[in-house]
Amino acid sequence: METAEPRVGPRLSVRLREQNLVQNRSGYAVWQVEETQRVLDAPKTALLLCDVWNRHTCRGAEERLERLLPRMQQVVTAMRRRGALIVHAPSDTMDFYAGTPARERVLDCPRIATPEDLAHDDPVLPVDQADPCDTCPDEEHPVFETGMPWPWTRQHPAIEIDQARDVISCQGAELWSYYRYRGIEQVLIMGVHTGMCILRRTFSIKQMTRWGLPIALIRDLTDALYHPSKPPYVSHEEGTRLIVEYIEKFWCPTLTSDDLVVER
Repeated sequence: METAEPRVGPRLSVRLREQNLVQNRSGYAVWQVEETQRVLDAPKTALLLCDVWNRHTCRGAEERLERLLPRMQQVVTAMRRRGALIVHAPSDTMDFYAGTPARERVLDCPRIATPEDLAHDDPVLPVDQADPCDTCPDEEHPVFETGMPWPWTRQHPAIEIDQARDVISCQGAELWSYYRYRGIEQVLIMGVHTGMCILRRTFSIKQMTRWGLPIALIRDLTDALYHPSKPPYVSHEEGTRLIVEYIEKFWCPTLTSDDLVVER
């Protein structure tokens, strides 16, 4: 297994965006966007791909992901070249990767207990996700019902997995151990879906925040599940933007893929 000795490697200059509630000069409460320039040590940074599946129950979700995949692969390639840890987290598909080096690398890591959760407010989302698909039902994407098998079987093949360096896991406790073992100090997350898995998985934003590990969302490489017939009755794109802003306000900063692909 690779050494756990911390390494110093290429630096990443990123612009992290958050939103804070402040009083303006007129005394009104307003949300103010604040950007902070941050320098990350690439070998101490993990890039996680959340549920970038090969199929989905929603045709619209598949089509929007297809548009994101080329840029996602660009980011994976650039970050791997700089020495960052690439984490593939396609939930519900670990059997597909059983016995592969990238999966075994996580399982062979010494277990490190997760910390107690930090207290954190959990405001409600700004959009109603009770009807999450905007293109169902159709013959190839039937409405999912309890007891049906998930349509996804693996990560989308458009994303390369380097079995010699990457890791595969969809369990927060496994990844916590590996992050501690590797000396990871920052997680960057991209994938789907913003108001669901990106926030709620055990390896995702809410849990990493509660464990005190800095995490940031790559806001141009994500998508939401939202139906425009539900509150707040906006377009799908606007629904995604509202959830990204919610994350910036209450959970963690965001950045764009330009910071990770364009040399600065």
